[in-house]
Amino acid sequence: MDTARAGRDPDPGRDITLPGRRYVPPMRHIARRLLLALAVLVATTLIVWLGRDGYHDNAGGTVGLLAAAYYATVSLSTTGYGDIIPVSDAARITNILVITPLRVLFLIILVGTTLEVLTERTRRQRRIERWRSTVHEHTVVIGYGTKGRSAVQTLLGQGVPKESIVVVDPQHKAVEQASMDGLVGVVGDATRTDTLRRAELPRAARVVVAPERDDTAALVTLTARQLNKSATVVAAVREDENAPLLRQSGADMVVTSSSSAGRLLGLSMLSPNAGVVMGDLLTYGSGLDLVERPVTRAEAGHSPRDCADLVLAVVRGHRILDYADPEAATLHLTDRVITIRRVSQ
Repeated sequence: MDTARAGRDPDPGRDITLPGRRYVPPMRHIARRLLLALAVLVATTLIVWLGRDGYHDNAGGTVGLLAAAYYATVSLSTTGYGDIIPVSDAARITNILVITPLRVLFLIILVGTTLEVLTERTRRQRRIERWRSTVHEHTVVIGYGTKGRSAVQTLLGQGVPKESIVVVDPQHKAVEQASMDGLVGVVGDATRTDTLRRAELPRAARVVVAPERDDTAALVTLTARQLNKSATVVAAVREDENAPLLRQSGADMVVTSSSSAGRLLGLSMLSPNAGVVMGDLLTYGSGLDLVERPVTRAEAGHSPRDCADLVLAVVRGHRILDYADPEAATLHLTDRVITIRRVSQ
């Protein structure tokens, strides 16, 4: 079904926005050029009408506004029937110095519009095909609202390159903002398979599901997991009661925004200083950061307490061991550690 649709689509990359210049639809290009051509035609009509005493109309002798518009039209289009002709020296000089350059400009506008639209479309299609052939093991962020933008900022702060992040959102403005931020954007409904295919989700390594509604998050997670069985899927929901549904839909990790915010509010009420520290940890790039990193060779065989930064937990295989667990007393080279690191000023 998707293949058939793609085969019939004259512009299959129309909903993909690459970073760089803002994409302008071909019809908008044509509309702008037509307005410019109309302005040239109006200007030529006014020039002829103001100098109408220097022209002769074989049909009526005098040249009115309609006759001036007629002469401007046939002159700029190089038709030239010859029924209205300049007879005075001033009118002929005006035709040589003004109307002839306007005729050339008019033709450049009309021919240039076609060439520009075709060239721009070809160039854009080549960029999209080049991007499709190179993108893999990337991150797809579905929803570029507050949650999606914060997730992207954290990913960039952790060293994920911009070219490996693709944003999917149903709103054109959100995708345009993602493009301005240097990201690839796809406009469309993320619950549809063809939209996620345009984002090359089957080849992605990570998927962030952050739409506005919980039911949309569940459908998106189901669709994403159907297309990609191995990617890490992290989803956000508003209500705790919807978290199990997201896990059953295939999410590896579910973050509940409302309960997390509520716990932070309660902590801040009882201990404002602790709330400040937690807010600092949750805001990447400000003061203290919570990061996961591999154990270095110098740290292997030693206690987590010997590390330069504060170790909160040790990831060993598929298990997470807290800092007080006896099994985490000695670090292995294959371990990963979750630490608190101070941001360099």
